[in-house]
Amino acid sequence: MSAEQAEPTNGNHANHRAAQGHSVDRSGKTRKGKASYYGRNFYKKKMADGTQMNPQSNVAASKTLPLGTKAKVTNLENGNSDVVEIRDRGPYVKDRIVDVSPKTADKLGLKKDGTAPVEVKPIDVPQADGTVKPGDGAQ
Repeated sequence: MSAEQAEPTNGNHANHRAAQGHSVDRSGKTRKGKASYYGRNFYKKKMADGTQMNPQSNVAASKTLPLGTKAKVTNLENGNSDVVEIRDRGPYVKDRIVDVSPKTADKLGLKKDGTAPVEVKPIDVPQADGTVKPGDGAQ
C-alpha cells in the first residue's frame, strides 16, 4: 500500500471530537494497533488544539488519548520508536489508533508501506482536573 493510499481521508481533523463514538481514555494504559501518518494535504492545517500541523514536529493524532498527552510510539515490525505529543483527533480510518507526523513516520520507518503495527505507551496523561498522570510509558 502506498503512502497516498494509507493517508487519512478526512480533510479536517480539527472538526472532529473524541466524543464521536470514542471516549477520552485518561488511564495511561498501553494500546496496540495500526499507525499511519499525515499526508501533504494536512500540512499547515489547524489541529484540534488550534495549532498548525508542522510536518517536522513530533505531533500525533489519537481518537481517545487526551490532547497534550506525551506518548512513546514503537513500530512493532522494526522496534523503532519516538515520543510524540497528541495534538489532534483522528485517525478516521478503521483499525488505526494513531496518525503521526512525517518526521515521526521517518523515525518509525513506516513511510514505505504507509502504515505499521505499533504500540502506544502514554508517558504523561493530562487529567480532567488539570493534573498530569504518569502512564505506562513513564516507568
